[in-house]
Amino acid sequence: MSTQRRQRRIAIVGAGPGGLTLARVLHVHGIPSTVYELDASATSRDQGGTLDLDEESGQRALLHAGLLEEFRPLSRPEGGELRLLGKDADVGFHVPPPQDGDGNDRPEIDRRVLKELLLGSLPEGTVRWGQKVRAVAIGAAGRPTLTLADGTTVAADVLVGADGAWSRVRPLLSDADPVYTGVSFVDGLLNDVDTRHPAVAELVGRGSMFALADEKGLFAQRNGGGRIRVYVAVKAPEEWSRSGPIDPTDPAATRKRLLDLFPDWDEGLRALIADTEGPLVPRPIHALPTGHRWDRVPGVTLLGDAAHLMSPFAGAGANLAMLDGAELALALAAHDDLETALNAYETAMFPRAEAAATQSADHLVDFFQPDALRILRDAFTTMTAGGADR
Repeated sequence: MSTQRRQRRIAIVGAGPGGLTLARVLHVHGIPSTVYELDASATSRDQGGTLDLDEESGQRALLHAGLLEEFRPLSRPEGGELRLLGKDADVGFHVPPPQDGDGNDRPEIDRRVLKELLLGSLPEGTVRWGQKVRAVAIGAAGRPTLTLADGTTVAADVLVGADGAWSRVRPLLSDADPVYTGVSFVDGLLNDVDTRHPAVAELVGRGSMFALADEKGLFAQRNGGGRIRVYVAVKAPEEWSRSGPIDPTDPAATRKRLLDLFPDWDEGLRALIADTEGPLVPRPIHALPTGHRWDRVPGVTLLGDAAHLMSPFAGAGANLAMLDGAELALALAAHDDLETALNAYETAMFPRAEAAATQSADHLVDFFQPDALRILRDAFTTMTAGGADR
């Protein structure tokens, strides 16, 4: 390891899975970095649902991070179960929980647990919490700089935007903005489901459930700690999430309005809405243009959603972000010349992201076709040939 690489000032904006993986793999290679995160702490907001980590992306990133063995006992292999239902709740397709040796190595892990694993592997002080980035620029010396909300200016040799869909770093590289996909989610949570909501727990199973009909869907995902996260998915104008049925001050009225969207659906499926606890949160789904890329700007790059935001219908977002972080760290560790390192990373990342974004966009269309159940049953049958009950 050259002294030059050890002395680089690497600033990472965003402490999501991608940014933390980048910081961890750099640390493994003896390269310090600083992560600037808007959140006040690791627990200041809900971290979201569960992730299935692919062997060739998320797990590979954890291998480079030296955390794969620590990950396994924290994960839930049984979360690989999949149920595909119609609006009558009849099971149209079922992938049972994976068994040892069946080749289905995509164990689930809650986002919160994954974040704790990554944070616990970093030197104290690597993440600087509560640091809002007010501006980014290329300074007079040709180096990227951050200006924080308190007026502090930070100069870096490498600036990495790992700051998600509405990245503050991306405008240094690209004028692309996320575009609304035409689909919105509303998500809610059920707690202690095996005791308090046993019928819902049985309907969903140990992994994920998708119920599809009438160009809309009810999706449910088993999380750790006896929780099920529910997503109401509809095609709607972008303003629907702001002025539609969601009233953050009146969850009961919101549930009633959402139930009105599914009047003739099975009551067991409707219970996914009726039984939710706490707030129902609108999530309009946005995406960057498929194949988004940029010309090299010295010392600046992006990873994860900041680079290739896509809809969740390929299940690739966090996996790609972690792989981006690992591969960027490896490139920085391998090359004394920064531009050689960043070019090597982007050359591999761009086509990989484009392929996943294309798949995601195609799947979004499939999920909201009038005959979505048949389309997806055929697709899942092809993907899991020999491993599903039909």
